[in-house]
Amino acid sequence: MALTELLNIKYPIIQGSMAAISKHELVAAVSNAGGLGVLTSVGFTPDSLRQELGELRYLTKKPFGVNLMLQQPNINDLLPVLITNHVPVVFTGAGTPAPFMDSLLNAGIKVIPVIPNVKIAQKMAEIGATAVVAEGMESGGHIGTETTMTLVPQVVNAVDIPVIAGGGIANGQTIAAALAMGAAGVQMGTVFLAAEETPISDYYKKLIVAAKDTDTTVTGSGANRVRSLKTPMIEKVLELTQQHAEPEKIAALTDHSLAKAIDGDVVNGSFMAGQIAGVVDAIKPAAQIVEELWRDAMIELTTTSRTWLP
Repeated sequence: MALTELLNIKYPIIQGSMAAISKHELVAAVSNAGGLGVLTSVGFTPDSLRQELGELRYLTKKPFGVNLMLQQPNINDLLPVLITNHVPVVFTGAGTPAPFMDSLLNAGIKVIPVIPNVKIAQKMAEIGATAVVAEGMESGGHIGTETTMTLVPQVVNAVDIPVIAGGGIANGQTIAAALAMGAAGVQMGTVFLAAEETPISDYYKKLIVAAKDTDTTVTGSGANRVRSLKTPMIEKVLELTQQHAEPEKIAALTDHSLAKAIDGDVVNGSFMAGQIAGVVDAIKPAAQIVEELWRDAMIELTTTSRTWLP
């Protein structure tokens, strides 16, 4: 079954959930444009999540998703809100959804985990996942160790459920490449940071638009690897890491740094973004982004076929 049919959307374009950023304005705009908007649950209480879902449903009647970052301490409090509000799709990351998979599926909710390797993709398929997002380390925020180009085709060959490609995708060329690798669709975050509806500071958006191909870097290690734009604060974190500074000293710099970036704090913010930020060249309405992405992907697929096929 095509991803568009599975999720009841026009285009197989998923707006990647960005922690504390993907609020109802952006999600509704993407869903109304024919993609699947995905709401963050980071920072929400059950009551505030319920209110956010109400705001979202006021703006769109189209399908949408909600992302659960499983390291959140209040996951068990948020789950009943998703079930009672009949959320169409739940995306999960930073942990396994196994403890509540049956509860969501039995409620008619599709579950799509974000996975970093083949082994975890197979495990998610075994426990009933509707699809998986194979996310490469090119993406912004918390990342794994495998690249999108190496990860996606291996996951496609290893599971019998739809595979959505994520990481390093932000234009028609990269969408076409993902589909050529066997992906059923794409998940994109960085390009939507520059959407007019995204509730972050204008400074954050302008940094994305101004970024070049080498303007991101990775801090942390293991499960705490994070990709962000290079800023003086991030450079200081890298310097302290190289000096083997006390973890507390580094934590003092990074604590609440994403929230500071969202507010436009140039000095103390951590402006998370993917390596593909270099192709994002303008701030646009989300609907225009979605339409242009799919139009350009179809042009790319058509012209590529004409160029290379006999």
